[in-house]
Amino acid sequence: MMLYIGFLSLLFLTDGVYTEKNCSYHDVLNHLKLSRDNELFSMTRPVKNYKRPTQVSLEVLLYAILDVVEKDQKFIPYVWTVMRWHNEYISWDPNQFCGIDNVSLPTEVLWKPDLTIEEMTEKDKAPPSPYLTINDKGDVEVQNDQVLVSTCRMHIYKFPFDIQSCNLSFKSVIHTARDIRLQASDNSSEATEWSREVMRTQYEWLFINMTVTTNNASDLFGQDIIIYTITMRRRSLLYIVNFLLPVLFFLCLDLASFLISDSGGEKLSFKVTVLLAVTVLQLILNEILPSSSNRIPLIAVYCIGIFALMMLSLLETILVMHLIEKDSTASQNNVANRNQSWRDDCDKQGKANFHNSHGEVPKLTQCIYDVSTGETPSELLLVAKEDDSSKPMEECHALEKISGELREIEKTLSLLLLRRREEESPDYWTGVAKRVHKCFFISYVTVVTLFLVIIFLKWNA
Repeated sequence: MMLYIGFLSLLFLTDGVYTEKNCSYHDVLNHLKLSRDNELFSMTRPVKNYKRPTQVSLEVLLYAILDVVEKDQKFIPYVWTVMRWHNEYISWDPNQFCGIDNVSLPTEVLWKPDLTIEEMTEKDKAPPSPYLTINDKGDVEVQNDQVLVSTCRMHIYKFPFDIQSCNLSFKSVIHTARDIRLQASDNSSEATEWSREVMRTQYEWLFINMTVTTNNASDLFGQDIIIYTITMRRRSLLYIVNFLLPVLFFLCLDLASFLISDSGGEKLSFKVTVLLAVTVLQLILNEILPSSSNRIPLIAVYCIGIFALMMLSLLETILVMHLIEKDSTASQNNVANRNQSWRDDCDKQGKANFHNSHGEVPKLTQCIYDVSTGETPSELLLVAKEDDSSKPMEECHALEKISGELREIEKTLSLLLLRRREEESPDYWTGVAKRVHKCFFISYVTVVTLFLVIIFLKWNA
């Protein structure tokens, strides 16, 4: 009995020493013969039969949207990637090593799949993970945080109400489907939900979803590709406030300028100023939108259309001002010609009626009538009478004789003036300008309304 108890005690002590001796990670690595000096594990694909491909599982989570550069067609996300595969040369019994079932190793110790991203245009800016994890069954896992500068085809037709979809295509660099088979460890709904949970920043974009697509090679000489499609919507409020509304306000100012009088130059200078302001906004827009777009963006059509409408309004203002100025010049010329005509008629009538028998024209009968002074021939006669009061009495009879003739001349001139006023229309071009202005304003408002309605319907389509 004592011998049996002693044997059990010795067995217990021996087991305790064995367990204590194999309770470190070094013991596991020594058991697996893994070290930096052993390059065999890091150089070759870890399969015992080369005809058997390595199954690589990939998981990608979107952590942040750092930037989207439309001008350069670049998409810069911050993603988490997890790769898992099986190493057939790694296995141990956790019970022999105090329950150790996983070990962390430097990444250069073991072979890793050479996965790359097709769309990546610059080297990863984030440092790679220095360690990988293995478990007792031989499963290897590598986690990496990556800042990807990738190319993305931007569809900016509906900018700034656009939705962009950018792809991240993972594939092997040199291995074909005979060596590596890729599979996604999560589906689209899981990837979308987990990405929303870990999302930290979205820049000016709103993350919608992430779609996972696996393209398996049709033959062993092709390559498996896993495509993660990130769909996002632009936050358009800032562009509405800083761009669309100012252009619309300038258009409203152009409409309000129709209330300004066309007689002065203030209306013309105001319209030119508003047109130049829209030109400045177009230059700003040119710095944002890429020049490689196949379709003209609606926002460019919006700006060009408003610019063209405002230019037509400016041309209409120039035309109306030209017509009014033409009418004003014609009116001034008519007044000058009428005054000269009255002077000529008056001279002819005076010479015909007051010529004396000696072929001389008395000084008092020379007509100096001017329309602009408003004096009548009767008034001139009174002046003549006052001036000739010192002359001999025999001339008074002659003056009384011709006074009746002067009254007849006054009546004739009054009828002639009335007839000419009826025949002339000094405000003809002003009337034409008013009609043109009215018709253009109605057409302008109609075209502007239709244009804005069509543009906004296309934006919301």
